[in-house]
Amino acid sequence: MTTQNPSKNTRENPVDPLAERILDTAVRLAEEGSWESIRLHQVAAEMGIDLEVIHRYYRQKDDLVEAWYDRADRAMLADAALPDYLSLTTRERLHRSVMCWLMAMQDHRRVSRDMLMYKFELGHIHLQVLGVLRISRTVQWFLESAHRDAIHLHRVIEEMGLTNIYLASFAHWLFDSSNEAEKTRRLLDRLLGRAEAVARFLTPFSRTGHEDFTPAHGEAKRDIPQSVEGSVH
Repeated sequence: MTTQNPSKNTRENPVDPLAERILDTAVRLAEEGSWESIRLHQVAAEMGIDLEVIHRYYRQKDDLVEAWYDRADRAMLADAALPDYLSLTTRERLHRSVMCWLMAMQDHRRVSRDMLMYKFELGHIHLQVLGVLRISRTVQWFLESAHRDAIHLHRVIEEMGLTNIYLASFAHWLFDSSNEAEKTRRLLDRLLGRAEAVARFLTPFSRTGHEDFTPAHGEAKRDIPQSVEGSVH
């Protein structure tokens, strides 16, 4: 069959339809069994394509996992582009972005958990290194979407704080069977609230002239609703 050069197509359109179909097929097969048991030749057979076609888009099985997280990144960034997003406080933006990222995978939470366990199997050190880089990259996008502009030491502290909050929420979500991940929403809200309280205590004089809350810095209160979308207080 004739297939477009994926490298050229990616420059023009980062979401390739065939790559998405391959990913969807792999996830569907994993739902019927487990991510550990999935093999790329099974995905190719299910789709009626050659393995060579899959290789054009995914050089190894773990590339499918990275694509799965990339899809969550895109969903989160698309949500952050909506008109109402910047009307929220930083705390609300971060809560909404983290939850949007998680909910993009909600329908396949078990498979998402299996994917993570696959990365942390003995002998998969190279995948674990990639996992650390993935965490850093996603946290960077959270901060970009929330329009955070901290620099130098403030930036480092901000990233460390949000990384801890993100990982704690992610780990909780993996086993959260509550409706619409309600328990995870509450946990994330509490963690962001604690970070906000600590930030206001540590930097009482930083909030002059503009909003400056991060997991490390305080934020001036504004006359808008303080409830976080989807959270339960």
